[in-house]
Amino acid sequence: MISLALVAVAVLIAMPLGYAATKPGTFRVQRATRIDAPPEKIFALVNDPRRWSAWSPYEAKDPALQRAYSGPASGRGAVCEFDGNRAVGKGRLTITDSVANSRVVVAVDMFEPFEAHNVVEYTLRAEGDATNVTWAMVAACPYPARIIGMFINMDRMIGTDFEAGLARLKAIAEEKGPA
Repeated sequence: MISLALVAVAVLIAMPLGYAATKPGTFRVQRATRIDAPPEKIFALVNDPRRWSAWSPYEAKDPALQRAYSGPASGRGAVCEFDGNRAVGKGRLTITDSVANSRVVVAVDMFEPFEAHNVVEYTLRAEGDATNVTWAMVAACPYPARIIGMFINMDRMIGTDFEAGLARLKAIAEEKGPA
């Protein structure tokens, strides 16, 4: 009887572990919006780390967020190091690629509350007098994260932040006057 119970427990543990093993080793979170502004106005806001605080969704999570900048003011090589509360963490954002008015790629290196190395990409595509803006993140998903992912919806959690940031970016970019 005890051996049957042990087998049942082992099966109950093995099933979700086996299921987690079938999940992909990376995940992608993406959100998009249409902004009634030209790409160059939006590009100026996403290509300069010093301007991120104007629209970043993480400002609301930690108004006392500390930042330090290095490298060029904008574009490839521009760096923003940050240190915030547990909701924001500690890390470094480095622009690794920048194509005028169309794309900005950022390496996201998190150190706290956990270590992670992700890539964020902002894509701008002109459409008439407006711009379609996509904010995407690709991240490694090692096996322990796949287990956690069975209980926490990362797309919803991170996607909510992206939606808030895109809404703020839209509001700023659609204001009349220079960016």
